[in-house]
Amino acid sequence: MEIKIHDFQISILRELLFKPNARFRDLKKVDISNDHFTFHVNHLLKEGLITKSNGLYRLSEKGKEFANRMDTDSLKMEKQAKVGVALTAVRKKNGKREILVHRRLKEPFYGWYGSHSGKIKWGETPLECAKREFGEETGLTGDFTLKGIVHYHHFHKKGKLLEDKYFWVFRVDGVGGKLKAKVLEGENIWMKEEEFRKLKNVFATYDETVEVIDSKKLIYIDRVRFVDSY
Repeated sequence: MEIKIHDFQISILRELLFKPNARFRDLKKVDISNDHFTFHVNHLLKEGLITKSNGLYRLSEKGKEFANRMDTDSLKMEKQAKVGVALTAVRKKNGKREILVHRRLKEPFYGWYGSHSGKIKWGETPLECAKREFGEETGLTGDFTLKGIVHYHHFHKKGKLLEDKYFWVFRVDGVGGKLKAKVLEGENIWMKEEEFRKLKNVFATYDETVEVIDSKKLIYIDRVRFVDSY
């Protein structure tokens, strides 16, 4: 769960970034009563973001990681891009290539089509994430090959940035197991090229998809999308 903290508490964390082992009076850079300030210090202690020993305060390991996401000039927590994997499984059927497409059945982008994807968990490698997500979402196994990184900016047509995401893109060959046709988050559909090309509301077109998975070398691509709704 994301920790919510007050602006005064952010100012305390900022002071401890630059001055470990600080005294109470060193931290009090805001014009409030000692009782009010003590309340904010105690909240940080309760959240485990700071520690106190022999009258001195310092950032905990948890606090260092949390404060590292802070803009020390604006005293705001920086919003960062999402990092995940995108997985495109391919197979041959009756001499024709088919691609496994996922139809999303949750917000945002309800009803859109694309590759299987998922967020990389803390401490997880992209390959570990790819194998875990593919198994969870499809019930299948396969051979995973990293093909590149794709960076997506999704904008509303009025100009607001809606999503900023980096995907490690894996191609999955040698697929085995029984496909889960439908899971909580969406439907899984093997599609021929002509079916894929007819789809509307796609995260990546057929040509954009095969550009990555058929690449002979690792590639990096920036893609921008403008959408009516989110």
